[in-house]
Amino acid sequence: MVQGVILDVDGTLVLSNDAHAQAWVDAYAAYGYEVSFDKVRPLIGMGGDQLMPQVTPELNKEEGDGKAISERRKELMINRYGPTVSPTKGARQLIQRMKDEGLKLIIASSATSQELEVLLKSAIVDDLIDQVTSSSDAEASKPAPDIVEAALKKLEMQPSEVLMLGDTPYDIQSANAAGVGVIAVRCGGFNDPDLAGAKAIYDDPADLLAHYADSLLGKSR
Repeated sequence: MVQGVILDVDGTLVLSNDAHAQAWVDAYAAYGYEVSFDKVRPLIGMGGDQLMPQVTPELNKEEGDGKAISERRKELMINRYGPTVSPTKGARQLIQRMKDEGLKLIIASSATSQELEVLLKSAIVDDLIDQVTSSSDAEASKPAPDIVEAALKKLEMQPSEVLMLGDTPYDIQSANAAGVGVIAVRCGGFNDPDLAGAKAIYDDPADLLAHYADSLLGKSR
């Protein structure tokens, strides 16, 4: 029986994936690196420690230009892009329904805690979520399983008692590596073949809510 749900944020609860990609492009440009939006966008959902080596293998997120670019990207998300993004359709209503059903909820995001504070406000769910795991809680970000394992530890639950709600193949890889099944949503911009490892796929939180009783969440209660 499912007792808890691990929630991704970007692309799942808030339409921020394009904003993250643009923040990377802008941050790279600020330090003289020309990186295309189309190169970065398919990698959104990974943490910076995973994304940067794929975009610019010569840079290290922890030092030099790599560190400066990473910090600039974070500033852009916190101050420019994060406050302007919109909730995904039905995000607040779905979270309220899960809470009403007695499910324990926790955020599991590769974003920093400062970014999460902004993004959860933009998603209009910051008052509904009590527990959060962010990049500081994991040695390696998605698609590594660390952040999901950290969420499980905070929930004090076994993988079999939990599902994850996410929108990228990296959410699915991370969760599955930790033994957690995933309900995926398409609103993050990934197509069904990208999300093939999920147990179920819905258009967005509103679609899942509309089919809640017949979903993995409803059937498990």
